[in-house]
Amino acid sequence: MASNVNPTVRRRRLGQELRRLRELKGMTAEEVAERLLVSQSKISRLENGRRSISQRDVRDLCGVYEVEDQRVVDSLMEMARDSRQQGWWHAFGDIPYSVYIGLETDAESLRVYEPQIVTGLLQTRAYAEALVQGALPETSPADIEKRVQVRLRRQERIGADGNPLRLWVVLDEAALKRVVGDKLVMREQLEYLIEMSRLPHVTVQVLPFDVGAHPGLNGQYAILEFADAADSSVVYLEGVTSDLYLEKAHDVQKYAVMYEHLRAQSLNVEQSRQYIADVAKAYAA
Repeated sequence: MASNVNPTVRRRRLGQELRRLRELKGMTAEEVAERLLVSQSKISRLENGRRSISQRDVRDLCGVYEVEDQRVVDSLMEMARDSRQQGWWHAFGDIPYSVYIGLETDAESLRVYEPQIVTGLLQTRAYAEALVQGALPETSPADIEKRVQVRLRRQERIGADGNPLRLWVVLDEAALKRVVGDKLVMREQLEYLIEMSRLPHVTVQVLPFDVGAHPGLNGQYAILEFADAADSSVVYLEGVTSDLYLEKAHDVQKYAVMYEHLRAQSLNVEQSRQYIADVAKAYAA
């Protein structure tokens, strides 16, 4: 795959364009499905970018929408070809959150709230290994290693030359106090967290227990934002058997406002760094 082609993002952009064409035609997804003799769920999956789109699908949809500009058709067909290529993560086999990895790979900035663990992009290898072993006790050693390798590969975005990912992380105090692996693993993890927090494009804040009830009590989430104006922001909610992606503007805005409250209630950057250092020293002792 060409380095500048992200199939996940291509599918998403293509789906958005197909939805726009449908709405311009004044048709519902049910009407389109009836015309093409397919299920309404297929049209929805094509438009939300959750499945690959064939050139035949594009051709049929352009026919239904009566797209006469051949340049538009050709552009959509090219996007369909790109959307069927494979990202770097496909080399690792079946990855349950591959859609998220594709979005993260192309994101310009990422805001994360983690209530229980250190976020994946800032994990050490030892912490990641212990975390996967504990969270997925029936996972084979080979699968554990695969998951860890994918996590480490994702972290390359943090140090990417010229275009590093802008990362803002709010960690609940529980993420620092929960011993994953052993105290040595935790000490090294927290020291690494402090080191990474000194990067100009990485911000880490700690949300202490004494804040009490706060907007993040419902659990972990991430907000991904993209450089291309055509790509709307996405809220990612991780699940046990399936994940949820929110793209509607009012949904994204609600989570963005929640995140601002979490940042305001957290310790500032310097206070957070000192707090992490104090917990790391306690592990060392």
